[in-house]
Amino acid sequence: MVDITDLAADELKNLLEQENKQDHALRISMAGMGCSGIKYGMSLDDNKTEEDVELSSNGVRILVASSIQESLEGAEIDFIDDESGKGFIIKDLNAPQCGSCCSC
Repeated sequence: MVDITDLAADELKNLLEQENKQDHALRISMAGMGCSGIKYGMSLDDNKTEEDVELSSNGVRILVASSIQESLEGAEIDFIDDESGKGFIIKDLNAPQCGSCCSC
């Protein structure tokens, strides 16, 4: 199960309303591999395929390809707003921790 924090859910709902995409879901996809495992991407999508699993957390619909669903178990989507910028992040609590040998 993927959990969405209260703050991230509020931001996502506001974004869906601003974009007039209340019928869309948050799609989580595989964006590549790094030394800490899978790198994920996020987008708004209204096209559920037969390969997708539909989840829900904190009132937000989530679409995930069944092939990566297991790797997201225990992940948390949060929203950050700090001196580095603002945006949505996925905290993958099960991912191996990156060493100092890379810049991921």
